[in-house]
Amino acid sequence: MNGRSAGPAFRELSKQRRKRFSEALRALDAQTAGNTYRAIGEALFGGKGIPDSAWKTHDLRSRTIRLVQSGLALARGGYRRLLRPSRRGE
Repeated sequence: MNGRSAGPAFRELSKQRRKRFSEALRALDAQTAGNTYRAIGEALFGGKGIPDSAWKTHDLRSRTIRLVQSGLALARGGYRRLLRPSRRGE
């Protein structure tokens, strides 16, 4: 459309990028279903055993929140990024 190429097929994206898109959509789906960030983080990353006091500042909490935000961006039209070539040459 609009004279632009469609970009690489999904399977041609890097393994890391495919994994991140997949995790972002899974995280968004879990949040939409009413799960907490902690439950989502434990499901995605196996973060069981992190004490409640440490969860607030733990890296898995930050990663989980960023994945949910990425999923929201994809749901709001950012899915078009899947169809465009990467700007960084990934």
